[in-house]
Amino acid sequence: MQPFHLAFPVTSLAKARAFYGDLLGCPEGRSSPDWIDFNFYGHQIVAHLSPSEAGHHNTSAVDGDNVPVRHFGVVLDLPQWHSLADKLKNAGVQFVIEPHIRFKGQVGEQATMFFLDPCGNAVEFKAFANPESLFAK
Repeated sequence: MQPFHLAFPVTSLAKARAFYGDLLGCPEGRSSPDWIDFNFYGHQIVAHLSPSEAGHHNTSAVDGDNVPVRHFGVVLDLPQWHSLADKLKNAGVQFVIEPHIRFKGQVGEQATMFFLDPCGNAVEFKAFANPESLFAK
């Protein structure tokens, strides 16, 4: 699989560095006074200083949850997902959507959790018991 590239706005590079680098453990790549590259589980994300654009504003109903429309994240394996959920809970991260199983008993059943970075951007991590069901209809 080829890595993706995502650029997103942040209100503070220091907050982005602490969250993505220190808390999530994403190694930092290149940076400037206006942006920082992170290795986000093998993908390149770039936090750009743009305070007026950061944050999420709208939600969409998905399986009984109000999911932030603008969000990004990674699909992990279940043990990684559980480990990250525990790490985030222990760090006192406030969840927008608590870690739980979505679409229980249906095609596409998945573990999911949503939280905001300190700049207000929504991040989702999910996992599938059966990874082949990622794109199943």
